[in-house]
Amino acid sequence: MKKYKCFINFEKEEQWLNEMAKQGYQLVKKSSSSLYRFQSANPDNTTIKIDYRTFKKQEDFVDYCTLFEDSGWEHIAGTKNSGAQYFRKINENGSEDIFSDADSKAGRYQRLSQMWLALATCFIPIFVALVSTNTIDGKALLNPKLLYYTPGLWDKVGVHFWRSFLFETPFVIIRGYLWAFFPVLIVLYLIFALKANKQYRKTQVNK
Repeated sequence: MKKYKCFINFEKEEQWLNEMAKQGYQLVKKSSSSLYRFQSANPDNTTIKIDYRTFKKQEDFVDYCTLFEDSGWEHIAGTKNSGAQYFRKINENGSEDIFSDADSKAGRYQRLSQMWLALATCFIPIFVALVSTNTIDGKALLNPKLLYYTPGLWDKVGVHFWRSFLFETPFVIIRGYLWAFFPVLIVLYLIFALKANKQYRKTQVNK
């Protein structure tokens, strides 16, 4: 079974995954597009916890997963580059949490905030380049007719006009407004970074 969900708060995500497990759906994979994959299983009052880390070497990732397994936690989803790492408690005598202290628990939000900020930073130079090279036509934004290149389009009437107009409009959107994709992403990533940082500070205060 597949489900799309987007979380900024790890505690809420953990709660949702635990509820899914109680309903008989065990998490097996999580993609970067917020797509969760579950497999049918016996309803289980399991405990799922989430960390956020990336690794340069596969060996470091394996050692990381082994460390948690030795503490009674099975790694069930995540890769060395995915960031989000999902663990399920498999040993009743194991530790109650995957984090040894509040600082470690808060640190995942700090790393998540840094990731969103890095993504926003990557798109800023692209947007600046579009502006500096006049790829974004300010006049066309005020007068979209300038983006239509069909000769005599605005002199046509009736069916001939609508046929030409509707045919070219998708190209006009791509030609004139695709650039808006970049500032929208920048703003969204900055919002996500601020929310993650806010959660980091909140977790630090409550430790």
